[in-house]
Amino acid sequence: MESPLEYAIGIDVGGTTAKFGIVNHRGEISNRGNLPTNEHDDVNRFINELYDEIQPAIKEIGGPDLIKGIGVGAPNGNYYNGTIEYAPNLLWRGVIPLAKLITDKFNKPCTLTNDANAAAVGEMMYGAARGMRDFIMITLGTGVGSGIIANGQLILRHDGFAGELGHTVIRPKGRLHSGTGMRGTLETYASATGIAITANELLDQRSKEKSLLRKTPHKKMDSKVVYEAAMKGDKIAKDVFKFTGQILGEALANFVMFSSPEAIILFGGVCKAGKLLMDPVKKHMEKNLLPIFQNKVKLLFSELKESDAAILGASALVWEIKPEPK
Repeated sequence: MESPLEYAIGIDVGGTTAKFGIVNHRGEISNRGNLPTNEHDDVNRFINELYDEIQPAIKEIGGPDLIKGIGVGAPNGNYYNGTIEYAPNLLWRGVIPLAKLITDKFNKPCTLTNDANAAAVGEMMYGAARGMRDFIMITLGTGVGSGIIANGQLILRHDGFAGELGHTVIRPKGRLHSGTGMRGTLETYASATGIAITANELLDQRSKEKSLLRKTPHKKMDSKVVYEAAMKGDKIAKDVFKFTGQILGEALANFVMFSSPEAIILFGGVCKAGKLLMDPVKKHMEKNLLPIFQNKVKLLFSELKESDAAILGASALVWEIKPEPK
């Protein structure tokens, strides 16, 4: 068993910023920081700067001997290869062997997976999924990500990319996803981006109906504006969340009948809508389930702080939780 004095470094690599922190077994972040990723087109320069930024924190907790390892959550992260592969929102193109580069620089083992998988592992270790062995984590932010835990293991399958539920088609021939060219995927509807698109569509369709949303130009519409209007009783804004919840609920019904999880945990900025989102999600999930699956699956919001979740999830990769055998 690891010493209670051991720590893990958690790193969340985003399109604009990388966040990092030093985390103990209890999920307490003793040091944290960040540095830009969109200013480094050379990944080696980024790692060198990351190393320099983290050194004072390592010294503060007692030196590198107390660091067990480093966990990284990153877009298009492949656990098996330790690589970031063709991430569309990073300046580093192609296949980047990030785990090896970090291991070589820090002289510590580094484990890498995609950001949604890291969030799922963090939720199991520190959040609403403590004690669960079968659940699905859905992250609702600018996009829709997912992580699947079955029998206590992270599901990745043969190539390391299983569980991209945000890109499943829920409305055939539906809304275009500009990033992938696909149509009707869950991400095009249930993400913060999708909510803004839905709001603009409803405003156009119901052009004679008054709405607080009409104060916001189409190009500046976002999920926060829609939420604030809905909380003031705006009919169109509330209907945006009803529609979003319906789409998400129908998609979750498919996921339940495929994998029969104990719970589905929702995480991310869109979840701030609370019951506005959760009530229609639950209604349409249950409505579209076979009787043998109905009223069995808990639908929960994450218990992790949004500001801490990415670091905690990445750091949790260092401890005892491991993905399924390849």
